[in-house]
Amino acid sequence: MLRIISRLDIKNENLIKTVSLEGLRIIGNPADFAKKYYREGIDEILVMDVVASLYGRNNLYNIIKELSKEVFIPITLGGGIRTEEDAIRALSSGADKVAINSAAFKNPNIISRIANSIGSSSVVLSVEAKRIGSDWFAYFNSGRDNSGLKVIDWILQAISKGAGEVLITSIDYEGMFQGFDLEFLKLLEKEKNKIKVPIILSGGISSVDNVKNILEILIPSAISIAGMFHYNKMNVIEFKKDLKKFNIKVR
Repeated sequence: MLRIISRLDIKNENLIKTVSLEGLRIIGNPADFAKKYYREGIDEILVMDVVASLYGRNNLYNIIKELSKEVFIPITLGGGIRTEEDAIRALSSGADKVAINSAAFKNPNIISRIANSIGSSSVVLSVEAKRIGSDWFAYFNSGRDNSGLKVIDWILQAISKGAGEVLITSIDYEGMFQGFDLEFLKLLEKEKNKIKVPIILSGGISSVDNVKNILEILIPSAISIAGMFHYNKMNVIEFKKDLKKFNIKVR
């Protein structure tokens, strides 16, 4: 059953929307949007501080505390998670999972330490994938820096360290409303038997047709959507209803 996740990218406590993880447009109060999506039947909410790693901070615990009082679905907090203490604080604030990206490149063993502290199922590897030539590389610091590692190699390494889920964001397609990167998806499909954890796809998904195109290549555990919902191109109720028309199983 396909999970539908609302992605909330946040800077300075404002909900924002980027294009290819660059630039931004302020959308509004993230709590208001999260509560709206919850009322409409979203399955999970992903909250990402897009500048936390860049500035070495963790700013969203208060927002998570506020959301968890009224939003009773799984919440993932990402951005600035660097230590076991950060992860524990996130869960204590009301999050169900943490997403890790930049800190893991500096010290891959932090994945193991956090997984040992809060459980592997609560650790999401956040991967920012960008095409360079004929391959895709993993980026960090909100798409600013190339790790030099190919995406598949990095995913497999992180899983071996204890990551229990993988969120893959296509930098090239993020914010473009053109669907997910299907060429990258074909590469991912070839390696799916090695990736033995749930996969979440993020970046560019803006229609039911986009989802149908994805499912023709690979069946992910979930898709993460931002702009389509933020700009009210389609609400969660309408989106799920249309997915069911095409026999796509959703909650």
